[in-house]
Amino acid sequence: MSISLCRRVIPAGLAVLLVSPAFAAELDVDVQPSNNALRENVENYIGDLGDRSEQELLRYSRIARDQAEKALQALGHYNSTIETEVIDGDTPRLQLRISPGEPVRLRDVTLRVEGPASQLEAFRVPRNRLKSGAVLNHGNYESAKQQILNQASRYGFFDGRFVSQRLAVDPAQNVADVELVFESGPRYVLGEVRFEGDSPFDPDLLARMVPFEAGTPYDSELVAELNQAMLSSGYFEGVRVDANPSRADAQRIPVAVLLTTRDPRTLGLGLGFSTDVGPRMRFDFLRHWVNPQGHSYGIESEISAPRQNIGLWYDVPLDPPLTDKLRYAAGYQYEQIADDDSLSQLLTVGPEWHRKLPSGWQRVWSLKWRHEQYELGDDTGTSTLLMPGVAYSFLRSDNRINPNRGYRLEFEVAAAKKGLLSDADVVHANATVKGLTTLADRHRFLGRVQVGGNWTDEYTNVPPSLRYFAGGDQSVRGYDYQSLSPTNSDGDRIGGRYQLAVSAEYQYSVTEQWRVATFVDQGNAFNSLDFPSLKSSVGLGVRWVSPVGPIRVDLAHPLDGNGGVRLHFSMGPEL
Repeated sequence: MSISLCRRVIPAGLAVLLVSPAFAAELDVDVQPSNNALRENVENYIGDLGDRSEQELLRYSRIARDQAEKALQALGHYNSTIETEVIDGDTPRLQLRISPGEPVRLRDVTLRVEGPASQLEAFRVPRNRLKSGAVLNHGNYESAKQQILNQASRYGFFDGRFVSQRLAVDPAQNVADVELVFESGPRYVLGEVRFEGDSPFDPDLLARMVPFEAGTPYDSELVAELNQAMLSSGYFEGVRVDANPSRADAQRIPVAVLLTTRDPRTLGLGLGFSTDVGPRMRFDFLRHWVNPQGHSYGIESEISAPRQNIGLWYDVPLDPPLTDKLRYAAGYQYEQIADDDSLSQLLTVGPEWHRKLPSGWQRVWSLKWRHEQYELGDDTGTSTLLMPGVAYSFLRSDNRINPNRGYRLEFEVAAAKKGLLSDADVVHANATVKGLTTLADRHRFLGRVQVGGNWTDEYTNVPPSLRYFAGGDQSVRGYDYQSLSPTNSDGDRIGGRYQLAVSAEYQYSVTEQWRVATFVDQGNAFNSLDFPSLKSSVGLGVRWVSPVGPIRVDLAHPLDGNGGVRLHFSMGPEL
């Protein structure tokens, strides 16, 4: 066996490189009197010094001084004194000692927009920072120019130009004059909208989705609204809007919309869980359109231990089609109510007119025929009601899935008249108010109030689906689902005429995804408005912010001494 020894020879130049320390030169900027804005601007202008030696810093110091001078002038200091010194050591350092002197101030300031843009109230002249007597800041001057150009681009003044743009600085007098005069030229308008692509829809339906008329003065926000309108219709998976001013003819911009139609069918299957109903399964089928007029239909079904339901609907777009529609709906629901021996089978049929009002409120007029067979304790019956009704809702929120602040308002009322396809006189009304605010990014405060009532002289003829049962995840935590209710002589829960539930909750954000909560709930279902007996509970909880909204786990304790701690699990947006 033989052993060979190998020796690697490292070139001398490389060896020196490996053992020599790298120079990491430092910059030291000292401004007297202290001024952080000036110091930071000088540091940004000069930048990183890199691995420079003492000799290299000496040669670079003149360049650094020129850069510092430009940085000071950018913030209005034209009469500054700058001294440089290179300090040797383990870490070479370039030191700048700066005395900025008195700043240049604005003297005569002229900011003016001429032409049609001067008559447009939304076109604002940026006067905030360019005022006589203010310290000269070149960034503010350039920002004002850009703001004017941005507005001209947004509002369609594509031929606009500065007929005067002057910044005159007199360092000797420490004054500067500014003159910005913008001639807007004519305002362009939006022309006819042309739809392109393989679209199966009636041109009239597409035209009714356009948020502007031909000849409307140009506004880039209108172009963005057109793009969003097409996407939100649910008919298309791809939308591209082209409104290029370079193709304008006599200041009239043609608008081309390229549409990519989506798959007409969507099938959904979901699993969930809450302590109110336990495990549940949801099935959805949606046909996004069935004809060139944009009609659509869908099927929704949910199955859980206490409740099974299926609903069918057919939608006809109205005008405007994105917010107004006529819906024909039908549904069947089987529900175990409160006690194991109480149940309801409900069939509903009727039209709904959905409309979004200019104020932002959603309004739904409805005419529902309701046929219900039920067993409520020892009471067995059948109810038939024809109930016209109206519902209003309003949501203002900074985020639909995980809001930090906002509120929701919901009000609804429906009525039936005995003899008009109804076997009882009844007025049924509900109202819900929810609010959320966040302080200092971590402290969240939520509130909820729910009230409801039935007004009738024949309460025994009011079916269980219109009566009130309190308790559970979305009502009064600490009590089982639908466990709060008036009872009959046998102790069976039979539902109340009225309901009241209020909640106050505080959450603290431990991290971006996790929160801890404490809350107090109060409420009940009852038959009399004279000092109702309200049940109260307190509790603690944890919130995990998932992609589909917060998932809530709560431990709640009723304060009436009739129970221990109950676990509540629920999920979904908090507003």
